[in-house]
Amino acid sequence: MARWRVGVDSGGTFTDVCLFDEEEGRVEVWKVSSTPDDPSRGIAQGVEEGMRRVMPDAGDAPGAAVSYFGHGTTVATNALIQHKGVRTGLVTTDGFRDLLEIGRQKRPDLYDMQADKPPTLVSRDLRMEVPERVRHTGEIDTPLDEDKMRIAARALRDAGVKAIAVSFLYGFIRPEHEIRAVEILREECPDTFICAGHEIAPEFREYERLSTVVLNAYLGPVMRRYIERLTPRLKALGMTATPHLTQSNGGVIGFSTAADMPVRTVLSGPSTGVVGAQAIGVLAGFPDLITFDMGGTSTDVALLQGGSCKMTSEAVVHGYPIKAPMLDIHTVGAGGGSISYVDAGGLLKVGPRSCGADPGPVCYDRGNTEPATTDANVVLQTLNPEYLLGGRMPVRQDLAKAAIGVLADKLGLGVMETAQGIISVVTANMARAIRVISIQRGHDPRDYTLMAFGGAGPLHAARLAKELDMKRVLVPRNPGILCAMGLLLTDLRADFAATKLLPATGASVEEVSAAFAGLTARGEEWFDHEEIGPDARRLTRTADMRYAGQNYELAVPLPDGPITAATIASLLEGFTESHRQRYGFIAEGEAVQLVTLRLEATGVVRKAVLKSYPDAGPDASAAIISSRPVWFPEAGDFVTTPLYSREELKPGNLFTGPAIVEQMDTTTVVPPGMKVSVDSYLNLILEVTA
Repeated sequence: MARWRVGVDSGGTFTDVCLFDEEEGRVEVWKVSSTPDDPSRGIAQGVEEGMRRVMPDAGDAPGAAVSYFGHGTTVATNALIQHKGVRTGLVTTDGFRDLLEIGRQKRPDLYDMQADKPPTLVSRDLRMEVPERVRHTGEIDTPLDEDKMRIAARALRDAGVKAIAVSFLYGFIRPEHEIRAVEILREECPDTFICAGHEIAPEFREYERLSTVVLNAYLGPVMRRYIERLTPRLKALGMTATPHLTQSNGGVIGFSTAADMPVRTVLSGPSTGVVGAQAIGVLAGFPDLITFDMGGTSTDVALLQGGSCKMTSEAVVHGYPIKAPMLDIHTVGAGGGSISYVDAGGLLKVGPRSCGADPGPVCYDRGNTEPATTDANVVLQTLNPEYLLGGRMPVRQDLAKAAIGVLADKLGLGVMETAQGIISVVTANMARAIRVISIQRGHDPRDYTLMAFGGAGPLHAARLAKELDMKRVLVPRNPGILCAMGLLLTDLRADFAATKLLPATGASVEEVSAAFAGLTARGEEWFDHEEIGPDARRLTRTADMRYAGQNYELAVPLPDGPITAATIASLLEGFTESHRQRYGFIAEGEAVQLVTLRLEATGVVRKAVLKSYPDAGPDASAAIISSRPVWFPEAGDFVTTPLYSREELKPGNLFTGPAIVEQMDTTTVVPPGMKVSVDSYLNLILEVTA
């Protein structure tokens, strides 16, 4: 019986399924509408339909042929965005109950007088203080008052909280007080989700650590409930493979770990797309990429240099600081479901509000009357005006035209000009996001290839590249499900950290060596727990460094081998190069500090292998299936445009725009002035001709 590796990416609008045949190496894809009320239902439906499509005789147990199951989810992200976590309590050091609300006393938008601060996730009456104090040296100044700790636990239990976070000052240096507090909470609140700062974010910066552990508690029961629903659905399909879930760092973890640390999954979905892009970009010969993942609700962008995406140890996600390892991904609220409207000043705006999967864009005919980006594409006929998903989803162009007509009347424009205006606004929003991760960090977008994926990425990529003056666009073979495919190209991964504020000199060799020895021991313990064989174990070391007095650090990789004075010298050289790249200067003669030492433990797993195909010549005429009028702003009118079937395009094929390439999971728009070639991995390479 064939064995299949299955990756599933559950988004806000669609659930994507990628199936890889381990014996024949073929890749199959499937796509179903997401079920926001219970995402596990859409996942089980997608897996069952996908497996029955590739194995029609599977019987009552289509999941029995699944040898590996990887899953990316937006459950934690959506719960955070919509503030649908649980009633949460907090226990912290006496005098620090308001730190969660005070934060860093920084305004996120300095000149925006109307900027709203995100709601505090724990109300003041549920923030408990207990006497205890650990100094920055690790010395105990005030022992934990266990009687008052027990009183606080009972008060939170009586208040009906579903989760409790514990975060004491300098608990990451000496965690005994946090450990004992958790023990007391488990005794007094046995049915409550409980987590502590030294487990979730064992690093310095008290506010960011506090925010992270509170977020973990706030999302914990939501993720646990989701996993408890999904697990039996997978078992009902006959699946015996151990399920894995993607972390924000691009690696995967088991369901039990994800249930305990949901804060590490807030970028679960987007991270797998970046992992897939890394693998495909290197194979295609384009290691320097800017990824452009546009879905139904949002767009995620990242910069890959030399075939890899940088990691960050801290980020602000939807207004909340999170101190956890994650791929450096930037998100904006611009997707196929982003709603268009005319603001009070008479200007056309798009997003970030989205119509989601239900009711969806106006053309879905499910009751929505506000036009979305997808409606504009249906009206312009860059998208098929009759159906999507290869014919499985009919659409109503007449409804989309009527809805956009309402906006057109307000703007004093024609329907087609308004539809094109929607696309132009969305393109500007996405270009702004890419400038954040490129120009603002010392990278010129023109030096990179734009890799477009997600259900709507190839639809908008050529316009976005033009906006950024980029000359090349790479569209992978299955762009609509690349996030799901990325799950078949990633490894098991865990990250460990220790904050050690040390001078970056030879005098610190002994302490740095001891710290990494401790991190390595924790990594080996994780390897054993995950049952990863000796040959599949990989350890990577980095150090967060800064000039003395700086507020933020840069991550610098460590060379392999024992820690010596030469190791520290190598770190200093790497820090200088990174600082010059990021900030454009170096501070000669200033003291440099080591701040946080990090260890990345990777368990290498068997991955899907992408096949190369022989050249079939430049003639692409056999792939033309039809033509239709498409509105192009270059012509200011409809242009009769050939339609190419993606399935019929062969390696070596060449054609020029204007053209539309259709496939089940996405549509690629090739405007006038661009040429397309198909490489040996069936990627489309779009390039400016003049």
